[in-house]
Amino acid sequence: MKINDRLIVPLDVERQSDAEKIVMELEDSITTYKVGLQLYTKEGKKVVEMLKKHDKSIFLDLKFHDIPNTVMGAVKSALDMGVDMLTIHAMGGFDMMEGVAKMLWQRKNDGKHAPIVFAVTLLTSLDSAFLMDVIGTTNRTVDDEVVILAGAAQSAGIAGVVASPQEIKSIRKNYGKQLLILSPGIRPAGSDKNDQQRTATPYSAMKDGADYIVVGRPILQAQNKLKTVKSILKEMKDGLKDS
Repeated sequence: MKINDRLIVPLDVERQSDAEKIVMELEDSITTYKVGLQLYTKEGKKVVEMLKKHDKSIFLDLKFHDIPNTVMGAVKSALDMGVDMLTIHAMGGFDMMEGVAKMLWQRKNDGKHAPIVFAVTLLTSLDSAFLMDVIGTTNRTVDDEVVILAGAAQSAGIAGVVASPQEIKSIRKNYGKQLLILSPGIRPAGSDKNDQQRTATPYSAMKDGADYIVVGRPILQAQNKLKTVKSILKEMKDGLKDS
């Protein structure tokens, strides 16, 4: 996998026209774009069609979380659009994740396109206070919880997990290379954390074993987006060399 296939840029804007400007500005340096709740709710399927027009891979990050039958229906709709990656919530439960995994297995068996599905462990905006105050967990750390959820995803047959860069080492220690790891909350040195609680640099994320990283605001808010992307790609290459 080429280094620029590992860097995903989220199109966290309100209009398709703004998203397309970003795609055109970044040219061939980025191959995969994340379409999240903000843009998809506003513009819908036509964003996916725009990215296909530009020959880009599509990461549909809607984090499906509902009863198994509802999530499987939503995933089927995403499959019909031909996306390349999508997300479900690991906290949706084993049956939900296994149902999605079986659906993907059947598609592959039928010779059809099947995207990579990532199970979201704990959002990077959450921390130990959330576990204690909301879930009521007092004897497990964030790291423990992420490892448990990653194990459930693997057992259900899901290919990868979304986890903060701070949990990459623990996931690799417990599951080796068996799970793909996609890490948001990536901030180049000197960048603001914003609403992310568990962050790391592109260098350290790749060094620790991430397969994909998502970098948003440091790129989207840069005056020269292409220059920023090239700097991040260099950091990623250095991290891989030192891994």
